[in-house]
Amino acid sequence: MAHWAEIDSDNIVIRVLVGDNNLTDEGYQWLIDNLGGTWIKTSYNTHGGVNFRDGVEPLNKNYAGIGYTFDGTGFASPSPYPSWLLDSETYLWGAPIPMPTDGAMYSWNEDELSWEELVLPTE
Repeated sequence: MAHWAEIDSDNIVIRVLVGDNNLTDEGYQWLIDNLGGTWIKTSYNTHGGVNFRDGVEPLNKNYAGIGYTFDGTGFASPSPYPSWLLDSETYLWGAPIPMPTDGAMYSWNEDELSWEELVLPTE
């Protein structure tokens, strides 16, 4: 199936629709003729600039979702925290410091700009 994201004048995704993959050009034209707006093709097989279908080029970095921004190259989700940085290759957000890799679970503390270990309650 072909997926299309409509963006507003600020390049924010306002809806995503699905159509027949065999009618890519006709499907795009139908959107323009019947719904107007600006439409960008998106693929649910694409995440972080990688397409998970062998031999297929990634399409616009990530599958679009409502609230995502399109900059002419790719779709980026809203930032989860003000301090996080957008990776220019993957269009995914990352903390300003790497999460520890010691096997524990962590959550980001925006006030402290650090990772905090999650401690599960015991019985």
